[in-house]
Amino acid sequence: MAASVVTVNDFLDGHVGLDIECLDRIYLNGYVPNLQVGGQVVTFLTRHLGKPIPSPAVFEQIGGRFRRAVTKFAAAGDIPVVRFDKDDRKIDVMRPYQDRLAAQGRCGVAAIGVAQEFQPVWTAYQRDTRATDLPQFTFAKAQRRVTCYYFYLVDEQFGPGFVKICSYFPYPIKVWVNGHEWAKRQATKAGIGFAELSNGFASCTDPAALQAICDQLGPAQIQAFCHRWLDALPTPLSEVDEVGGYWWEFSMRQIETSRTIVFHAPRHARAFFEALVADNLDVGRPDTVEIIFGRQIRTGPKRATPGVFKTKVVTRGVDVTVNALYRHSRIKQYLKDGRALRIETVINSPTDLRVGRRLHHLDELQGKARAINNRLLDTERVGQGCVLASPAFARVAHPTIEEGRRAPALRFGDPRVMALAGALTTCVHAVTGLSNRSLRALMTGLHGAPYSIGQASYDLRRLRLKGLIARQPHSNTYTLTPDGLRFAIFYTKVHNRILTPLLAADQPPAPPPLRQALRTIDQHLNDQLTRARLPAAR
Repeated sequence: MAASVVTVNDFLDGHVGLDIECLDRIYLNGYVPNLQVGGQVVTFLTRHLGKPIPSPAVFEQIGGRFRRAVTKFAAAGDIPVVRFDKDDRKIDVMRPYQDRLAAQGRCGVAAIGVAQEFQPVWTAYQRDTRATDLPQFTFAKAQRRVTCYYFYLVDEQFGPGFVKICSYFPYPIKVWVNGHEWAKRQATKAGIGFAELSNGFASCTDPAALQAICDQLGPAQIQAFCHRWLDALPTPLSEVDEVGGYWWEFSMRQIETSRTIVFHAPRHARAFFEALVADNLDVGRPDTVEIIFGRQIRTGPKRATPGVFKTKVVTRGVDVTVNALYRHSRIKQYLKDGRALRIETVINSPTDLRVGRRLHHLDELQGKARAINNRLLDTERVGQGCVLASPAFARVAHPTIEEGRRAPALRFGDPRVMALAGALTTCVHAVTGLSNRSLRALMTGLHGAPYSIGQASYDLRRLRLKGLIARQPHSNTYTLTPDGLRFAIFYTKVHNRILTPLLAADQPPAPPPLRQALRTIDQHLNDQLTRARLPAAR
C-alpha cells in the first residue's frame, strides 16, 4: 500500500497549536555620526577637546583611559574577564556565565570578553612639511587589529545580550539582543502562562495576548536597552562628549523576523518538513525569490540585480535547514525542537528591501519581513494544494461566456497554453505585475516560437476573463489571482512532474520499480497481441 502523502495544507489546517510572529535576533551597529569623515575628526580634536594640533596621540590617550576603566570596572564588580582565542565561538564560551547569573535571579554584567579583531578605525598619516612647521596629519579609515571588549550581560527586560565596544577611535559598538527573550519576560509580567521552545514558545494560555506583546517590541524598547547599558558600562566617550554631540546612534546590522508554527502532533512534523523540503528546493531561484521578497530581480546581461540567488540546504546531524538567498539577506526554514516549523527572514542589509538602516526604521523593516515569511508559506501552500476542482478545471479548460463575452479555453497540453502557465509560474508577478511586454519576454523563451503583441493581448484577455489575473487600477499591468496561481502550478506540476517522467519512465533516471512495472505491462501487451495474431507495435 502506498504511503500517505503529507502536505503543508494537511498540517496547517486544523493541526496547529500556536502560530506566533516575533522579532528574533537583533544585531545593531553603534556609531558616532559626527566622527565619520576626516574633517569631523579634526573638529573633535581641536574645537571640542581644545587641542592645538589634531594629533593621533590623543586616540591612544582616550583608548588607554578606557582600557583602565574596564579593568577597574571588572575588579569592582568581581566580574570574570575572559580572553578569547581566535577559534572560540564566543557565545558558547560566555553562556555559562550568563546562565549562572540568571540562575541567581540577578541582572548585570556576567563576564567581560577581550578579543583582538579587525575594526574600521581612523588612521593618521603625517604630511610632508618643513622642519620648522607644526606637524600636520591626514585622517583616513582603515581596517586595523585592535582590542575589543564584549560585555555579556543579563538585562531585566531583554535577558541575555551583549554590548561590544572597540577601544580605538571612533569607537564603533555592536549590540545584540533577542526579541523572544524580551517577549517571554513581558508575558511573565502579564501573567500569561507559556511553555518554552529553545528560543521561542511551544504553547501559551492566551495566544492573542502573546502576539500583542510580540507586536509591541520596537525601536523604543531597544533604544532604551542601549541607553541603559551605555550609562552603566565604561565607555571611551564621556558625559562631556555626549553633551557636545558626540555620542552613539544605532543602525540595523542584522534583523531576524520569525514565524513559529507549533503542531499538535509533533510525531508527524518531521515527515511534514521532509515533504516541504523535497517540494521546495527551487525556492531560491530568482523568479521565486522575487515573489517571496517582494523585490524585482533583473537577470539580463545589463543592469542585472547583484547578489546570489539560490537554495542552500544545510544538514547538521538529523536537522535540516533550507535557506533561500537574496542579495545580502536570506529566508530560512527548519524544524524547531522536532515539533514546530520556524520561518525566519534574516535581513543583513535593510537596503535590500529599500528600508533605511537606522533603528527608527525597524517597524517598517519588520512589517516587510513578516510579509516575506507569509508569502513563502502561502506559496508553499498553493504549491502543495494546487488541485483544481472539477468545476474550476472545466471553466478553465473549456470555452465559457464571461461578462457577456466568449472566453476561449486554456486546454491542458496545448503547447502555447503550457508555455503560458510556465510563464506565470516562472515569474508569478504577484508583486511586480504582468504586462504585455513582460509576458512576451517570458513566452519567447518558453514557447520556442515567435510571440507577437497581438498574441500577448489575446492571452491576457482570456486569462482575465477566466478570473486568473486581475487588472491593476489605472494601469496596463495585471496581478495573479489565487485561482490563477493554482492554474499555473497545477498545469506545470502535472506536466513536468507526472506526464513528462511517465512518458520517459522506461529510461533512466526513472525509478527502477517504475521501469520494471512498465516493462511488465509492455510484455503483457505483446503477449496479448501475439495471441491475437497481430504484429507488435514498433
